[in-house]
Amino acid sequence: MKTLNIGILAHVDAGKTSLTERLLFEAGAIDRLGSVDRGDTQTDSLELERRRGITIRSAVASFVTGGTRITLIDTPGHSDFIAEVERALRVLDGAVLVVSAVEGVQAQTRVLMRTLRRLGIPTLVFVNKTDRLGARDRLGDIRAKLAPRAIALTASPDELAELLADGDDAFLESYVDGAAGEAECRAELVRQVARGDLYPVLSGSAITGAGVADLVTAMAELLPATERTGAGPLHATVFKIDRGRAGEKIAYARLHSGALAPHQRIAFYRGETEFTGRVSAVRTAADDDVALAGDVARVRGLREVRIGDRLGSPGPARRGAVFAPPTLETVVRPVRPEQAAALYTALTRLSEEDPLIDVRRRGHDLSVRLYGEVQKQVLSSMLADGAGIDVTFEQTRTLYVEKPVGTGAAFEDLDPGQRLYFFATVGLRVEPGPPGSGVTFGLSVELGSLPLAFHRAIEETVRTTLEQGLHGWEVLDAAVTLTHTAFYSPNSVAADFRKLTPLVLMAALEQAGTRVHEPVHRFELEVPAHAVSAVLLKLAELRAVPGEPVAGTTSCTLHGTIPAEHVHEFEQALPALGQGEAVFLSEFADYRPHPGPPPVRPRTGENPLDRKEYLAQVARR
Repeated sequence: MKTLNIGILAHVDAGKTSLTERLLFEAGAIDRLGSVDRGDTQTDSLELERRRGITIRSAVASFVTGGTRITLIDTPGHSDFIAEVERALRVLDGAVLVVSAVEGVQAQTRVLMRTLRRLGIPTLVFVNKTDRLGARDRLGDIRAKLAPRAIALTASPDELAELLADGDDAFLESYVDGAAGEAECRAELVRQVARGDLYPVLSGSAITGAGVADLVTAMAELLPATERTGAGPLHATVFKIDRGRAGEKIAYARLHSGALAPHQRIAFYRGETEFTGRVSAVRTAADDDVALAGDVARVRGLREVRIGDRLGSPGPARRGAVFAPPTLETVVRPVRPEQAAALYTALTRLSEEDPLIDVRRRGHDLSVRLYGEVQKQVLSSMLADGAGIDVTFEQTRTLYVEKPVGTGAAFEDLDPGQRLYFFATVGLRVEPGPPGSGVTFGLSVELGSLPLAFHRAIEETVRTTLEQGLHGWEVLDAAVTLTHTAFYSPNSVAADFRKLTPLVLMAALEQAGTRVHEPVHRFELEVPAHAVSAVLLKLAELRAVPGEPVAGTTSCTLHGTIPAEHVHEFEQALPALGQGEAVFLSEFADYRPHPGPPPVRPRTGENPLDRKEYLAQVARR
């Protein structure tokens, strides 16, 4: 049997959860059709999802058609939960992008299609809600805004053949020679869809079931399936973490090769770090207790497993990150102060299910990272429902970063004359790194000059120390080089290097200097021609940098950049400015220097910028 893992993606409210429900019902996988409005769909399992009628966590369900097992992964549509979409994209064979026949192509739909095209994921487009008042033919919209090489599967054979010939020289030659019959056209359609060169469009209604059978046929016939086999070494990617009734971890993993069975002891990898664990239970979407290549499996027993881990093989993940990390953060506090420890535990567990919320202690406070304000509401509900903890949030703030502007170096040697000293010698150099490089750590000393554990202690401490730069923000695009080392046997221990490294590193960083950078989004904006002046004034007020407007028949298109901190404000103002006809699309682009005085985030923990106080804090600890 072949397997096919399909992501159902869409802008919020386009009807993808209803479509997933209808697909399962029509295939006989469920015997009762659920409803988003009633809150009883198969894939929205969280109480909050049922209450709000939105998808927050990716859900997995499967059915069999024509000898192919199709596993559906229903993903969130709201932009605040884009991280869930990213994790699903890592394991897909293909996708169905849902467009509403009433609302048409929305901003989030364009973000999703842009990503699908960039990754070359074979995609079908399903125009939903054709039964609704106001429904329109959206093929023109889809070609203009999503994919120029989109074609309705109901198109005439000649139109399809001409489009196929336009996308492949060998088929063009066959077509011109009159040798391309119906079978050859179908085979070429499959090839071009698999390459991500052509996008078939189908229409129908998830509510009435119209067009759904045709969609199932198209998925099975046009999207590339995987032969289900246990051959080869185990290699799988974890893309979702859930919890069982007893709080135990359940890892959702896509198998790329090999097999996974209960009671099997396996290695799994996070970066270069290896872990081991024994699998206690395995269950596929089809309820098999042995998973083979192509399957999506629920795996129990791996206590240390996290999203993104590779099971069985240390090879690289199939696809890297495709969406930017969150650029907002907020402080969360329990309403009842005595629940502070329980809040940290609950948030830590939630961060294992969604690593990008990145829970951090900041003094007595806990901070989490966000994509938007809706995530606050979701976190609040999940903490209240799941852990019995009511919380409050501080106002959301932008996450700035710092980058070195010059080169600095510092050196600390063992000084027996100090009242408090470390049995260690550390010298470090800090200089600007390439854009997008994060923090790199290199050596200009012999690797054998220190025990390996001491080298690791220095590098790990460098990375944690740079989470707070001179102005309190995380330091990025920094190249750190270890220039001097020595240890003093038998007194030196790794803790000596962990305590000394922050002093040396921050002294070098002070010498180098840093500049605060703000996150910036690139945007595409379509507005009615009569609203361009008002929109440009608002963009200027928010420190956006627009390009020259490109005039269309009745509207203008603008491209440019806007500080991330002002995106939400502009989105709120746009409906009035554009009289409800404007379309705004934005995504993270880069960091740029912040104008004016640098914003400062209060430091937490020991402060190595104040030598005297730092040494006193270390002594007290």
